[in-house]
Amino acid sequence: MPRTMHLAAHFPGVNATTVWADPRSRSQIDFSSFVHLARTAERGKFDFFFLAEGLRLREHNGRVHDLDVVGRPESLTVLNALAAVTERLGLAATVNATFNEPYELARRLATLDHLSDGRAAWNVVTSSDAFTGENFRRGGYLDRADRYTRAAEFVATARELWDSWTPGGESRPFAHDGEQFTISGEFTVPRSPQGHPVVIQAGDSSEGREFAASAADIIFTRHGTLDAGRIFYADVKARLAAYGRQPDDLKIMPGVTVVTGDTDAEAQERAYEIRRQQVSPQNAILAAEQLWGTDLSAYDPDGPLPGIDPVIDSGLVKGRVLHGDPFAVVARWREIAAAKGLSLRQTVIETTTRQSFIGSPQTVAAELTAFVDERAADGFILVPHLTPGGLDDFVDRVVPLLQESGAFRSEYSGSTLRSHLGLAEPVWKG
Repeated sequence: MPRTMHLAAHFPGVNATTVWADPRSRSQIDFSSFVHLARTAERGKFDFFFLAEGLRLREHNGRVHDLDVVGRPESLTVLNALAAVTERLGLAATVNATFNEPYELARRLATLDHLSDGRAAWNVVTSSDAFTGENFRRGGYLDRADRYTRAAEFVATARELWDSWTPGGESRPFAHDGEQFTISGEFTVPRSPQGHPVVIQAGDSSEGREFAASAADIIFTRHGTLDAGRIFYADVKARLAAYGRQPDDLKIMPGVTVVTGDTDAEAQERAYEIRRQQVSPQNAILAAEQLWGTDLSAYDPDGPLPGIDPVIDSGLVKGRVLHGDPFAVVARWREIAAAKGLSLRQTVIETTTRQSFIGSPQTVAAELTAFVDERAADGFILVPHLTPGGLDDFVDRVVPLLQESGAFRSEYSGSTLRSHLGLAEPVWKG
């Protein structure tokens, strides 16, 4: 029998995944879109529904970045509403630990956990971005070296607050005196149905992996190949013992994209067309400008890559985290373009938008199962390219195959998110 996998649905909004031009594309902010995707995920017996969030609209050359969603409602508010129209599906919110405070956020998460009967989760993210920090009374930001220090104490403090109520329903005073927070009083929300909301950590860096090993229930990551996934999986699982934890105490769930067709060849054709839609000529130039840090509007997207060097910290792009050394990334792009004879736009398509799993429903189901069986992942967070119907095909055609093989549940066996994930309720530490 294959290992049982976990599945989650991601509602995007701050990335280049969404194909805006598709005639089936609908609103990114209407509640009906959230309801459609969440109910599709629950129909597929997914573990949870996952909302991304940005705290400031990114800017490109002084204008709002084209691929950002303007007007996106606040995540926990949306999930509280979704709790009323779903029954078993977990509800995960991305909330920043840099620009919030433990008491307020712990109360909001505990409230969601009560309203949903134990289905709440918190995706902990951090920020070292001064541009985002301008939106907050803090008036600035944390140094990159300090952001995980604050996040670790933030999570620990939230758990102290959740534990200030006994499992029997008795409230006790709390007091926390640390480097980041000094607070005391009484928490107003009783212990939640699953003990604590589930904690998710998004990150691939060494410090992110260590934080996940010490404090998270799920790590949301990314890796494009089976070998890369196995290396990441082994590394993170090996870190757990230092914190007195077992390998199954942390679920590794990479974000993935899926394209299916009646045949593998049809799926490949669909995937190529989706990549072309995701990277228009204009967006190819924008992607290149983010990397080079300079105005490239005079360049032809169907021509060769710029021959100039990147400009570091130019200020052209604000609110976007650049992954990797720009000089190294440019060198890799040039190597790929030269080897394959690619234009600038084709290089952007080749390097930034390739789907994770492409093929017939049978092929996709087999590849997902192999990733889990070979310890490259415990499950997957699916990021659809279409809102809100981007999961329909997967749930209708791939999930039944996973269920038939025993790789995925046919019915929910419990009511809380922890029960879906096979996580024990936290031991009370009052």
